[in-house]
Amino acid sequence: MRHLRVLCAIADAGSLHKAARQLGLAQPSLSTQLQRIEHALGAQLFVRARTGCRPTPLGLAVLSRARPLVAEFAAIVTETRAAAARAAAGFQLRIGATASRAIPGWLRLLRVRVPRIDPTLQMNVSANVLLGMVAAGLLDIAFVHEVEGSPLRIPPGISLRVLVEREPQFVMLAADHPAATRRQVLLADLADDRWMVDSTVDGEWDALCRALRTAGLESEMLHGDYLTAYSLVATGEVVTVVQPTAHPRPDLAIRPLEGDPIGVRLLLAARTEAELDDVYPELEESYWSVARDAPVYREWLERARQPLTPFDGAAESPLDRRRPSCPAQTSVRPAAPSACC
Repeated sequence: MRHLRVLCAIADAGSLHKAARQLGLAQPSLSTQLQRIEHALGAQLFVRARTGCRPTPLGLAVLSRARPLVAEFAAIVTETRAAAARAAAGFQLRIGATASRAIPGWLRLLRVRVPRIDPTLQMNVSANVLLGMVAAGLLDIAFVHEVEGSPLRIPPGISLRVLVEREPQFVMLAADHPAATRRQVLLADLADDRWMVDSTVDGEWDALCRALRTAGLESEMLHGDYLTAYSLVATGEVVTVVQPTAHPRPDLAIRPLEGDPIGVRLLLAARTEAELDDVYPELEESYWSVARDAPVYREWLERARQPLTPFDGAAESPLDRRRPSCPAQTSVRPAAPSACC
């Protein structure tokens, strides 16, 4: 890499004298280095003249490969030093999360309100993997969801805080689907539809399987990531499970399922309660902000009037609070396992 930097410096400066001064070397030393480089490559890379140095055609070819390598190496050094400095100062907060529309607002609030925190984000479809990374010290915080009926494997020494005890999962279908005209959809209304679910997400395949079997249905189920699923939903090929905070689109309809047969618990995990205290209020505020912005979910909350938030029994609705207070510090044990379909 040092030799590549020498070649780039000579080409940029246009002369050995100027390049030597920029590199902090004596001109004879730089000239000797260039001779060694050319000898090692077996070809002349620069033409020396009284007016300066200019690359030969072969030199231009070498420079075209050298410049991006030198720039990339410089970026690696800069980023590594910056990350090490932040880590040494205790500013970097390593956050892991499963998918949620609350995440962008959460990170924004943390940066604005807690300037000493520099949050980084690592996404993973598996809540169990993220919890394991927190336990191993690879992450500081994990925001995950636990599918009802499929308890997560909580490592020893992990503190949990419940953001939402039971968040209902809705269905996404094409805007022109016959069931889209209804306020709530029965699973039986979708008996002829194929479902697409990401089976790599802990518990989601099993949860849908149980719900369909309870409804007496044996619908065809396809495996696929949710980005692909949404595209296929729009064309009427499949229907899929969706978070209630999902953003509406003109070609898609989001509807609650009658009886809310599928639910998840939203959890924040860390190794200490203090770490939870540092970031929980911003996550809570961000979540209820996106809930307000999701018209179907907001209507469901107002209609259901169920204690789905930490403000059980409070006079104010969580949707009316600009910044809900942090609940009491608690550690939550996972529920006992239940049979899958």
